[in-house]
Amino acid sequence: MLVTLLLALTAAAPCESLQSLTLPETTILSATLVPDGSFTPPTAGPTTKPLRMPAACRVVGRLPPAVNFEVWMPAAGWNGKFQAVGGGGFAGVISYGAIATALNRGYATASTDTGHATPGGSWALGHPELVIDFGYRAIHEMTLKAKAIVEAFYGSGPRYSYFVGCSTGGRQGLMEAQRFPNDYDGIVAGAPANYWTRMPAGNLFMAAATLKDEATRLPAAKLAALNKVAIAACDARDGVADGLIENPQQCAVDPGTLQCTGEETEACLTAAQVGAARAIYGPAVNRRTKEEIFPGMPPGSELTWGALAGGPQPFPIAVDFYKYFVFANPDWDWTTMDFDKDVAAGEAKVGKVMNAVDPDLRAFKSRGGKLILYHGWNDQLITAFNTINYYTSVSKSLGPAETDDFVRLFMAPGMLHCAGGPGPNTFDAVGALEQWVEHGNKPSELIASHATEGVVDRTRPLCPYPQVATYSGSGSIDAAASFVCK
Repeated sequence: MLVTLLLALTAAAPCESLQSLTLPETTILSATLVPDGSFTPPTAGPTTKPLRMPAACRVVGRLPPAVNFEVWMPAAGWNGKFQAVGGGGFAGVISYGAIATALNRGYATASTDTGHATPGGSWALGHPELVIDFGYRAIHEMTLKAKAIVEAFYGSGPRYSYFVGCSTGGRQGLMEAQRFPNDYDGIVAGAPANYWTRMPAGNLFMAAATLKDEATRLPAAKLAALNKVAIAACDARDGVADGLIENPQQCAVDPGTLQCTGEETEACLTAAQVGAARAIYGPAVNRRTKEEIFPGMPPGSELTWGALAGGPQPFPIAVDFYKYFVFANPDWDWTTMDFDKDVAAGEAKVGKVMNAVDPDLRAFKSRGGKLILYHGWNDQLITAFNTINYYTSVSKSLGPAETDDFVRLFMAPGMLHCAGGPGPNTFDAVGALEQWVEHGNKPSELIASHATEGVVDRTRPLCPYPQVATYSGSGSIDAAASFVCK
């Protein structure tokens, strides 16, 4: 009864009435009021924990050919804004966790499976229309429909619209800024998988360096030895030795210093292993033209290399990309990868659909759009240098001053892919974006924290690239106040 009263005070139309809403090329499958409390996603596994959701109107819709989307709107306390959330990997699911986060901040929010529900990449085989939906169409169409649903429910559209995503979600955010600059006022794009035709090639380059020959394998103990060398060489450059490398760009590691001089041990690398490590630090290259295909992994990330180069098989997304998106051959053998012809084939086949690398963001900027990029230096799936490369391309295209007016990149030392890791990895990019878009307060830093068993044990400012957090010379090395951006 109370929920119904609150809904009446907030909404202009009853939730259930939205099931009869008519929108172009859209089928509203259901519109139901979800009561305050826990919500168990319909696709949840046996170990999935229920999500804490406030009372909300949940609208489930479908767009042809197969795009499913959901729009959730607070029954009370709507902040007057809309936040769409991105997906991960090949998508294929509604991002209920991200929906819950946005909803609990008072946002009306939406997510899409981007047009398929099959795990892996096999859904792309023989279906170029589904590849287009995954590439860019699904997010844009979801955005248009979600805003219309929000307006129908509340009687007015959102005052501000934001997109928030990491990995595939980061690519989706950049694609929106590049293709549909009027969709969002602000975008948070974390660890974007935006160079789709090059990223899988980079993954397979790492795999080829370590998995084709048993002699080139890099077991965990050897990676730990490499990491120890990297920390010793690079850690203290920010003024304090704390186990984190603030700026791996300032440092280089030569695996040759660890080459065994006698009997092989866990503390040294064989000549074959040295070669493999050098290949991973260095960029993936076209062996014929010597052109860089995709950047390598930064010093300090060595403990994470097993995700892409630890075997026994390469990263599945990379293999599926070539099997189903490029060659339409489920039996394609990754060991036959030609880093000349096959990369070119991928770009010719789906580059225009899936790559979000256009540096010309003038249309997004001219409508007042703001973009926050972030990436963890220890990212195990997408090298942090990829996001730096994109940011640099925008700066070169528009000029440093103009770029700084609407784009900020924050690099997080020790952070893994989108979250976690030994460095401070929890921060409020959405709050910073709100302040920038709505009040003109350009973020000069993001205060990030690290917690162990739920207890915060380190804070640190993340600085706008290329600035680096540097120890001031006094105070706790675990306190953000002891560091300045410079």
